[in-house]
Amino acid sequence: MSTGDLLNIQPDELKFPFELKKQISCSLQLLNKTEHHVAFKVKTTNPKKYCVRPNTGIVLPRSTCDVVVTMQAQREAPPDMLCKDKFLIQSVIASPGATTKDVNPEMFNKESGNLVEECKLKVLYVSPPKPPSPVHEGSEEGSSPTASLSDNNHQRSAFETQVLRHHAELKDTHSDSSSVISKLTEEKNSAIQQNSLLRQELSLQARPGLMIVPRMSIWYFSSNDGFYVLLKKLA
Repeated sequence: MSTGDLLNIQPDELKFPFELKKQISCSLQLLNKTEHHVAFKVKTTNPKKYCVRPNTGIVLPRSTCDVVVTMQAQREAPPDMLCKDKFLIQSVIASPGATTKDVNPEMFNKESGNLVEECKLKVLYVSPPKPPSPVHEGSEEGSSPTASLSDNNHQRSAFETQVLRHHAELKDTHSDSSSVISKLTEEKNSAIQQNSLLRQELSLQARPGLMIVPRMSIWYFSSNDGFYVLLKKLA
């Protein structure tokens, strides 16, 4: 914390978790220690690199004001991650009831006899926070290696069981397919046999003077030479 007669400024350094091609912001808090309205102005040695909101304003008596400093996305990292940029915060007592619209550059002109308080802040680049390591559901801090090994064995056993079940399902599917193929083959052979018998029957019907009378499962044949009976089981 930087302490002056008018403002307390926190923090006393601007720390940016540096990442390439990404805008990064950090905030300042200005605390008015007095019973007066205090005007402030924020300056930087590299105005094209940073955006400050608000860069001027009024801090009411015994109140605070938050200032957000945003660093534009950088394409290259500086050597050794060192930054030479600096910020200057100027503050001065303003007239009672003053607002942000009343703040002007002349108020911070020391040559005009104004009592201007100044605070300089350095810029530091720090490493971005690391993402938390993944934690398995149900794990607890301080769990023993034996428990972890048991969990791994349990997971492997469950995986093997799943593989065996899948293999059994594939085997059942193959067995069902073989049954279907066998049944179709039997039906095909039966159809061929019936077709052969039908050809024989048609051949008998083509003889002159031959009559075929179907009755139940027995076929009767009559001709001029005599009476014949053919036993045949109908499908």
